[in-house]
Amino acid sequence: MDIRNIDFWLLISVSALCGAVLGFERQWRGKPAGIRTSILICLGTAIFIRLSAAVGDKGGDPARVLGQVVTGVGFIGAGMMLTRDRVVVGVTSAAVVWLLAAIGATVGFGYYLSAMVLSVLSVLFLAGVAYVEARIGLLPRGDGGDHRAPDE
Repeated sequence: MDIRNIDFWLLISVSALCGAVLGFERQWRGKPAGIRTSILICLGTAIFIRLSAAVGDKGGDPARVLGQVVTGVGFIGAGMMLTRDRVVVGVTSAAVVWLLAAIGATVGFGYYLSAMVLSVLSVLFLAGVAYVEARIGLLPRGDGGDHRAPDE
């Protein structure tokens, strides 16, 4: 990862852009993990993956690094989920954090266009489902916001 190499700056730019796209959607809706956090998750994952590839050339195992990133980000996402009035909230935000890491890994492996498409599609899915939930009164919100436990 030489800062004099255009690929270094491409990795930084695409990671930041992908993180910002998803982060903007989350921040606009007032959800956790806004623009800054999303950029950092995507960028950090891309850097870990790129560094693991460099170590892999010297006998290391990049697949182990990817596995540890997935586990670590899952732990961060789990910390975003809370129980409020016997209802679990924050599951979608936790899933977005996990998705951001996957997109960052995609960037880290050099699949820049795929990462950008995944980012845009993810925002379309989030916005599209939110739109359907708001328009169809019979469909309860999927984040637990309008539900009570079955015994209540």
